Amino acid sequence: MSTLPSGLAIPDSPLAKEATELLREHASELLFNHSIRVYLFATEHGRQRKLRFDPELLYVAAAFHDFGLLTKYSSPDERFEVDGANAARQFLSAHDIPEDQVQLVWEAIALHTTPGIPRHLRPEIALLNSGVLLDVVGVGFDEFPAALREEIVANYPRKRFKEDFVKEYFAGFAHKPATTYGTVNAGVCERFIPGFKSPNAVDAIAGSPFPDGGAHR
Repeated sequence: MSTLPSGLAIPDSPLAKEATELLREHASELLFNHSIRVYLFATEHGRQRKLRFDPELLYVAAAFHDFGLLTKYSSPDERFEVDGANAARQFLSAHDIPEDQVQLVWEAIALHTTPGIPRHLRPEIALLNSGVLLDVVGVGFDEFPAALREEIVANYPRKRFKEDFVKEYFAGFAHKPATTYGTVNAGVCERFIPGFKSPNAVDAIAGSPFPDGGAHR
């Protein structure tokens, strides 16, 4: 394990090292540092909550969680979260990881931007989501140990993160805004694509092909 001065550790198993190499090869410095911070924040959350989780699987999930934003891994018609989950599935399956563990990582990545659901699921899923929420929008900022937070950021800096992350984030699905329907990313597209408006569920219900029956009884 690679260890920070505080004792917080990053897995250095062959699987984790290869995931790190792929992340470093394909991601920008911003996304690389973000992914590592997400893992470290998530790990500390797990310690605070006394959760039992697999550090290696959580690490792979953190390393791959934004792969769907990268051109190499981006599909024309899937949510970027699904693209990242599929990339992780391919990576883990190539290393003969058991299917139940592959599925766990897939779900953690696919659900990492979904509000309200991951925290009720298995620890690796809940922790990836909580690490992302802390690093991107600051959820739980005041509850996280300040000295440890500062140590993590010092080792994996947030250089112009707020401004540049939004640009990289949007660029990852700008070519397929329809895939953001029903997700927090629809608002990102509405902010940056002139005239774009995400479909409304009320309109979808009204447009259903089913004929309505008679009066209520």
